Amino acid sequence: MADIEPVLRDLAAESARVDDMVARVKPAQWRCETPAVGWTVAHQIAHLAWTDRMSLLAVRRPQEFPLEVHKAMTTEDFVDSGAAAGAVKEPGTLLGEWRQGRQTLATELRDVPTGTRVPWFGPAMSPTAMASARLMETWAHGQDIADALGVPHEPGSWLWQIARFGVRTRDFAFGVHSLDPPDGPFHVALTGPQGQQWEFGPTDAEQRITGSARDFCLLVTQRRHRDDTDLRATGADAMTWLGIAQAFAGPPGNGREAGQFDD
Repeated sequence: MADIEPVLRDLAAESARVDDMVARVKPAQWRCETPAVGWTVAHQIAHLAWTDRMSLLAVRRPQEFPLEVHKAMTTEDFVDSGAAAGAVKEPGTLLGEWRQGRQTLATELRDVPTGTRVPWFGPAMSPTAMASARLMETWAHGQDIADALGVPHEPGSWLWQIARFGVRTRDFAFGVHSLDPPDGPFHVALTGPQGQQWEFGPTDAEQRITGSARDFCLLVTQRRHRDDTDLRATGADAMTWLGIAQAFAGPPGNGREAGQFDD
């Protein structure tokens, strides 16, 4: 099993960066609209806090989690309503809830017995994978907040964790679009923020993706349209993946429109 500690360290560091973005702004800025239609900065933080609570439920009482999955499948605004309920709270209260929730979740994930699969809205995951998923979501929603506030959201070495998670969710993305996953492996070659070369999959794979790690992470979290990235695909299956990539659980996301951002 992969060591959970490096992932939890990266999650804590990225959470602190997003926390710092919102902790220093005026209360009125919590009502700024973000690129996610209908979601303000407050909605973004409320969603992170809500997802941490859902994660804690999955860890603590996995036998009860199928009910939440049923709600998600039968309630059209299941995720939106969770964000909306938190977004009306006073910013300091909401921020405090997120801080406490993410710290509690990190502690609980460390204590999950080896070999345990934690249920989720997508496939069940190891505790390390769940920590990676929380890192992915925290970074993605942090990007929405940064875009709304017009502040930097600098990439770092933790993007490797998100890129790896994005690669591992390839088949999930095909599945939620009712497509058969490709039979063969892909080779994904990415350039990290400091010029590092990150490679996933066999180097002789016919299906290939190349480009910057930041753009790949923005794509798989659907924070940028494929046309607004430097990513290049070789092979029909790889080309299809660029159009449907989705690292987060749930039905197919709406993504972002082409030309919406000038990075």
